[in-house]
Amino acid sequence: MSSSLMEGTMITDQKRISRQRYKYFLISLPFVVFVLAFSYIPLFGWVYSFFNYSPALRLSQMQFVGWDKFAQIYAERTEVYRVLKNTLAMSFLTILTAPLPMIIAMFLNEIRQSRFRKWIQTTTTLPHFISWIVVFSLAFSIFSSGGLYNSLLQLFHLDVPMIGLLGNNAATWFFQLGLGIWKSLGWGMIIYIAAIAGIDSELYEAARIDGAGKFGLMRHITLPGLAPTFFVLLLLSVSNLLNNGFDQYFVFYNSMVADKIEVLDFYVYKMAWLVNDYSYATLLGMLKSVLSLILLFSVNYLSKKTRGESLI
Repeated sequence: MSSSLMEGTMITDQKRISRQRYKYFLISLPFVVFVLAFSYIPLFGWVYSFFNYSPALRLSQMQFVGWDKFAQIYAERTEVYRVLKNTLAMSFLTILTAPLPMIIAMFLNEIRQSRFRKWIQTTTTLPHFISWIVVFSLAFSIFSSGGLYNSLLQLFHLDVPMIGLLGNNAATWFFQLGLGIWKSLGWGMIIYIAAIAGIDSELYEAARIDGAGKFGLMRHITLPGLAPTFFVLLLLSVSNLLNNGFDQYFVFYNSMVADKIEVLDFYVYKMAWLVNDYSYATLLGMLKSVLSLILLFSVNYLSKKTRGESLI
């Protein structure tokens, strides 16, 4: 009797688990369809790199050029290297500053005045929701040759540069890095603040009993607790090393900083819409995807070797 009761209970549990799995599958289905529609189906467009693409013609009516566009990349390798250098330089500078949101979130967590803490969170997060066009307008009014920055230098009788920061070729990478940090710092802090909230409070209590101070708690409990989140975000940053944005560099582009601010995404845009070489632009986008995939698995391999566990 008990055996049949146990079998009936097991069958009931299996049915309940199956219903839950089916429910979770239905919940995730729209996101799966979204990823398939916008990330995998467009991969069919890679075939246009083998044709002389024209928007007015069908694929069967286009001229097949084979590997000519691949040879074009080699012929224009100097230009491609320059664009890749700009992309990698600004991406590496961004990765070097990746610990900043985590460090500031750790210090922010130690502030006991909730109003002051919320004020800092709000003021640092708001720039994330400002468009780059508005950011450019603010930067132009402050850092252009006739802007607020140069006016203050004149007021204090200091040396005023002839060209503002917007046209300073040597400072382009660092200026754009500063704007990127200002715009994304608060948003990154939110992720780490949420991770801190998930750390067991009993660990802090035990450490305080052992005599640990604020810096001891941050070093031995908060920092190790945030390490998994940091490595996952680092993995995402490295996998997107070649995808460091378009809007920012598009609005800040000008002839004086063109050779330093032109990244791969902007170069693809220029080839497609300004030069009208859609096939070559498709090939450049395909190259970026392949290199990003290689970087993703390389970082995952390094994580497995150093931390003993895979990130994906």
